[in-house]
Amino acid sequence: MRSNEIEARKRLLKLSKKQRSIIVGTLLGDSHLETQNGGKTYRLKVEHSIKQADYVDWLYQQFQEWVLTPPHAKPKQLKGVRHENYCFQTLSVGQLRFYGRNFYDQTGHKYVSRQIRRWLTPLALAIWFMDDGSAKSKHHRAVILNTQGFSRKDISFLQEALFVNFQIEALPRKQKEGLQLLIVGQSAEQFYKIVQPYMLPGFEYKFGALVNTLPKEYRRRSKVS
Repeated sequence: MRSNEIEARKRLLKLSKKQRSIIVGTLLGDSHLETQNGGKTYRLKVEHSIKQADYVDWLYQQFQEWVLTPPHAKPKQLKGVRHENYCFQTLSVGQLRFYGRNFYDQTGHKYVSRQIRRWLTPLALAIWFMDDGSAKSKHHRAVILNTQGFSRKDISFLQEALFVNFQIEALPRKQKEGLQLLIVGQSAEQFYKIVQPYMLPGFEYKFGALVNTLPKEYRRRSKVS
C-alpha cells in the first residue's frame, strides 16, 4: 500500500468503545505502545506465546482495519532456549496518543494513572485477565493479576479501581519480580461473575478450581464476538 493511501486510511480510523476497553485491558497486561516521533503518534504492539495464537488472532480481528500485516510467528531466545511468539502491531496513529500519555511517563516506562477507574470496564478487566492473569494454582479458588511491572503506587490505584468499580478486594502479594494482585474468597466469585461473560472460549482454565465450585447460573452466555 502506498504511503499516501496509508495516511488517508489513518485519517478514517476511529476507536469504538469496545476497542478502547480492549486497549486498556491489554496495556494493563503484556501489550505496549511505541512512539518514534516524541509522542505525536503511537502504535499498539501485541505479542504472546504461539500457544495463545487464537487470542492474538481475536485481538487482531478487533483492530484489523488498524493493521497492515496480519499476525505472524516470531522466534525468540530466552535464557538460551528457543521460543516462538505470535504478534502483530497497528499503524502508528494519533488516535492512540491519549493512551500513550496516560500509560507511559516521559522515560517511556509504563505506569497506572489514578484515572484508571474511569476506564476499567468489565471487558477491560476480562482482557487484562486473559492477557496476564491466572489461577493461584489449579487447586486454589484464588485468582491472580500479574502486576509485577508496576509500582506500589500504581497497584494501589488498581486496587481502588477494582473495589470502586466492581466491589472486588485485591491484596498485594510479594514475588521476586514485584507485587501481584491476589483475589480470594467472595471477591474471587465476584470477579468471575463480572469477567466470565467476556472471556473467550478456551480460557476457563485460568480460573483453576474456582470454576468448579460456583453455581451454574454464574456461567452466562458470552458477550464477546
